[in-house]
Amino acid sequence: MSVGYSTTLRNARLDAITSAIAASGFLRIYDGSRPASGGTATTLLAQLALSATFAPAASVGVLTASTITADSSADATGTATWARLVTSGGTFVADMGVGTSGQEVTLNTVSIVIGGTVACTSLVITAGNP
Repeated sequence: MSVGYSTTLRNARLDAITSAIAASGFLRIYDGSRPASGGTATTLLAQLALSATFAPAASVGVLTASTITADSSADATGTATWARLVTSGGTFVADMGVGTSGQEVTLNTVSIVIGGTVACTSLVITAGNP
């Protein structure tokens, strides 16, 4: 059976992500298999800058990121499979799924080409209760 949290605690857990990112951070896009949370990353395909205010306070168990700046020159060629939120200093905050739909991170395409543009159309983290 999964754990059910009070609304206050559930939203505070999501707000802690915003606090950890602080004034700025990055969304890093990777290929390959996602490691255990915070584990050694695979090939970095792109790094997108988060806005100075990463996300508003969570409400109803949903954290929606503010504007994310596209990476105008991807670092490598590959298929995007997962993403990592990091602070401006590169400290791990969270790992999540990537796709063109149905994942926490939605990209314009998962087929990344070195030097190409990578855009994030949405980043939404949901922490629901059973």
